[in-house]
Amino acid sequence: MRDDRTVPLHCRAWILLPAALLCLPAIALAQGAARDVGTEEEEARSGSPEYSPYIDRAYSNWVFWGDTHLHTSYSTDAGMIGNFLGPDEAFRFARGETVTASGGQRAKLIRPLDFLVVADHAENLGLAPLIAESDPNLLRIPWAKKVHDLVKAGDPFGAYAAWGAKMAAGEDPIDDDEMIRTVWNRIVDSAERFNEPGLFTALHGFEWTSSPEANNLHRVVIFRDDADKVRDLVPFSNYDSSDPEDLWKWLQGYQRKTGGRVFAIAHNGNLSNGLMFDDKMLGGKPLTRDYAERRSFWEPLYEVTQIKGDGEAHPFLSPNDEFADFGTWDKGNLNLSELKTDDMLAGEYARSGLKRGLQLEAELGINPFKYGLVGATDSHTGLSTADDDNYFGKTSGMEPSAERMIHPFATFGGVSIMGWETLASGYQAIWAPENTREALFDAMERKETYATTGPRILVRFFGGWDFEGADASTRQPAVIGYQKGVPMGGDLSDAPAGTSPSFLVAALKDPIGANLDRIQIVKGWRTASGELEERVYDVAVSDGRTIGADGRATTPVGDTVDVENASWTNTIGDTELITCGSIPISIGARAPSITWVRSRSPTR
Repeated sequence: MRDDRTVPLHCRAWILLPAALLCLPAIALAQGAARDVGTEEEEARSGSPEYSPYIDRAYSNWVFWGDTHLHTSYSTDAGMIGNFLGPDEAFRFARGETVTASGGQRAKLIRPLDFLVVADHAENLGLAPLIAESDPNLLRIPWAKKVHDLVKAGDPFGAYAAWGAKMAAGEDPIDDDEMIRTVWNRIVDSAERFNEPGLFTALHGFEWTSSPEANNLHRVVIFRDDADKVRDLVPFSNYDSSDPEDLWKWLQGYQRKTGGRVFAIAHNGNLSNGLMFDDKMLGGKPLTRDYAERRSFWEPLYEVTQIKGDGEAHPFLSPNDEFADFGTWDKGNLNLSELKTDDMLAGEYARSGLKRGLQLEAELGINPFKYGLVGATDSHTGLSTADDDNYFGKTSGMEPSAERMIHPFATFGGVSIMGWETLASGYQAIWAPENTREALFDAMERKETYATTGPRILVRFFGGWDFEGADASTRQPAVIGYQKGVPMGGDLSDAPAGTSPSFLVAALKDPIGANLDRIQIVKGWRTASGELEERVYDVAVSDGRTIGADGRATTPVGDTVDVENASWTNTIGDTELITCGSIPISIGARAPSITWVRSRSPTR
């Protein structure tokens, strides 16, 4: 049996950059609202030259930590099965306050978050709290009265099963837009109460829960706007359509009607049985240029890690990557009703999706899968916990107890995913000039953001054509990075003749976490003959180890885990790593490619 405190965890983070098209994703950070020195934005004064060198610099100089995918009791699959915490409690917890979890234990983060999206499911939004309140409008609906009475009689799981059957059939048992609008406005009001520009950002959002034949195509919808634009919405739901193209139409309609801005973030392709990054549309028709344009526009990011498994890579697809088998969930679809086959995997994982996007770009002229990478929890407890020593589980029934890890998380037809297979993951880091809705949204839209499995590793990643070794000696990597290149999420193009892409990458350990093992660059590209290739490079390693001519460090960092005593020591690895380098032109630097960074800590 695995004790929560002794789970060996490869702590990692990802950052992405498209280049030539070289595409850069990135890594994780230290403490919330850490910043690079030397990038403060101030208004320039007229007259004689200023003494301070920082006045005219307007870079994204702060990194903010948060969760863009958290559920409260207002999600029916949370509130109907034991979660009593609403949006207010979720925001209070994220801001660093102590709250009492649904199971009765008190909970608090060791460090507050900087931002949060309460992303409750659109489908019958708020059903559980309305049942708890015996809402008279709800009780006028015969089906709702039936499930209400089941809950009040002490059979909430029977009520949840009745709702689940309707949800699986795509039948809305409530079908009352005014009721949904009223509940949505409660969530909007909660976000407005806790939003404090400059200190804490409460972004508005919800989850669209498309699950055709139980294959996960879920998207979290995030708004840039304040209550004046999002109030009185009826969130688009799976009852409206299971097709992502219809969601994009709804997003477009919102922007046209309100003048606001919105995008969607997909997640858990590992439970889609090949549909998430499929080379066909949902109805089976080939992808078109129009589809590629719309998906690229409306879905700039992908949630690559969370409680229900890690979605960066799979060992079947990346057999030469020794870290590809991290947090792997590959048994089946969302409810395990259809088991996984190897041919599904290429349409499920972020790395293969990024590579497939290069192929589709060659065919369509547009890359539909050109996304940055983010992490989130998808917790259904109302508590955003991604630290392995403070993990309150996926659902309220999985809150801390001596037995929680040996209980199945899901079972169907004799196949189970156990509680110990859930991950204490993840968080999102955003590089932005300030902590406001507008600044965070804009940074996400330009993909200057990255994923972490929980540790707050600080990462900078820049791509260019003329970075050199001396650039790695700077204590202000953002200054040289923005001057000579493009940041994570950016496009690197117009290569000088005979030049390979170069990079500047830096990582600083979480100040209360483990040291760093290494920084890796993962490159994917399309060859002249149309083949999709990938390669992993170690570009900076700890403890004086060497990197061979093949770009790999063969000596492992080791580990200090004492399983018997549930402890580890922080005696291996480095506190920071920084390097400059280039990708050899021989592997296709002139071809369309993607490049992303992966940083990890030793097993602990």
